[in-house]
Amino acid sequence: MGTRSRIGIELKDSSILSVYHHWDGYPSWLGRMLNTHYNTRDKAVELIDGGDMSVCWTDKIWGKELPEGKCAAEYYSLRGEDCPPRLDKDMEEFFSDGEEYSYIFRNGNWFAYDMHQFEDLVAPEPVEIPDGALVA
Repeated sequence: MGTRSRIGIELKDSSILSVYHHWDGYPSWLGRMLNTHYNTRDKAVELIDGGDMSVCWTDKIWGKELPEGKCAAEYYSLRGEDCPPRLDKDMEEFFSDGEEYSYIFRNGNWFAYDMHQFEDLVAPEPVEIPDGALVA
């Protein structure tokens, strides 16, 4: 079962460029992966530039093994889908898409939000991303 999430980067004008991420979107996995492997603005931009994805870090791309020790994002575009990044004018618009978790790269750090998708809470709740690297 997927834990749907949205990964974004805040731009200079406070708009947010983002992509959909399907699997394991909870902070103890995706949040740690973002902190481990996409921990600079350039790396975050490169991740988001690929468009919507199944997962941001895997050793198989659509069933094909990557070379030993290599991992990459499994983008939907790699199987022929057109799923480019989405531009939202502000955080309110960014938070309105219905994923379970949202992540924003801002001021050199990742910030995670529980969207309480299956609860009656209205506002996104900031949540901690656990410490520690995943998959070197």
